[in-house]
Amino acid sequence: MQTGRNSKKGNDHAVSEMIGFVIIFGIIIAGIGLVTLYGYPMLLQQQSSSNEQIMEKNMIVLQNDLKSLAYKTVPYSETSLNVGGGALTVYNTTYDTADSSKFLIFGENGNPLTCSIKNNNGNCAISSAPLTFYPGDLRYDSTSAQTGLSLENGAVVKRMLAENGSAMLAQPRWFYDGPTNTAVIYLIGFNTTTDIMAQTGVGTVKMDLGLTNYTSYNTAGDTIHIEYTPNINADYSTAWDNYFTGTLGMSPDGEGGYYFVQMPSTLIIYTYEVEIESV
Repeated sequence: MQTGRNSKKGNDHAVSEMIGFVIIFGIIIAGIGLVTLYGYPMLLQQQSSSNEQIMEKNMIVLQNDLKSLAYKTVPYSETSLNVGGGALTVYNTTYDTADSSKFLIFGENGNPLTCSIKNNNGNCAISSAPLTFYPGDLRYDSTSAQTGLSLENGAVVKRMLAENGSAMLAQPRWFYDGPTNTAVIYLIGFNTTTDIMAQTGVGTVKMDLGLTNYTSYNTAGDTIHIEYTPNINADYSTAWDNYFTGTLGMSPDGEGGYYFVQMPSTLIIYTYEVEIESV
C-alpha cells in the first residue's frame, strides 16, 4: 500500500512539471509572435526611413558636386556613397525624350517681331518653336519607402511613388536681379556612355564637366515664358511649379507655363553638360 501512494505522488509531480513547461513555452511562442507581428514591421519601416534620409543627404552632396563643376568650373568630382533600400539610376539627356522631362523657354506668343530668343537654327523661339532642353536626371527610387528622389536640372526634388505631389529639397541657381532687370537661368544636363547607368549598395559617382555655353539675350519689350513638362515615370510638377511662383515670383500663363512678371530686359542662359562616368 505504501508503494502505491509513492507512485501516485511521483506522477503528480511529473504532471505539474509538464504544465509548467507548456505555460512557459506558450509565453515564449506568444512573445515571438508579438515581436514578429508588430516589432519586425516597425524595424523595417525604421530602416526604410533611415535609408531615405541617407539618400536625401547623398543627393544634397551630389548637388554640391554639381555646383562645383558648373559654377566653380571644377573639372572633376568623385563621391562615394551607400545606396540602401532602392536603386540609383542615371537617365541621360537623350534617353527616351518622348517621355522624359523637359524645359521650354520662349517669348510671348504672337509677338515674333522682337524675336528675343532664337533656337540653334536661328529661328525665333516663340511658343510654336521654343528653346527646348532635356536635362535627364540622377534618380533614386525606393519601393520599400515608397519615395523617389531626383537630381534634376540642378535641383533636388522628392515625390511619393503611390501619390501625387512633390517637393523641392534644394533649389537650383536661377534668379532674377531687380537692379539690372536681368533673369539668369542655368540648364544642367547629364550625359553617360550608356543610356542608363544604375547602382545599388556601395558605389562611387564620378562626374566631369563637358560642354558649356553662355548666351545673353536682349529681351526688352518681350515676355519670357518657362514651361516644365514632367517625366511620365517621375513627376515633379508641383515642386517646379512652386519654385517658379514662390522663388522666382513668376505667374501662370494659363497654358501650363509661367512668365516673368517683371519683364526682364536681359535673359542670360547658361548651359552645362555633365558627364557621369560611373555610379
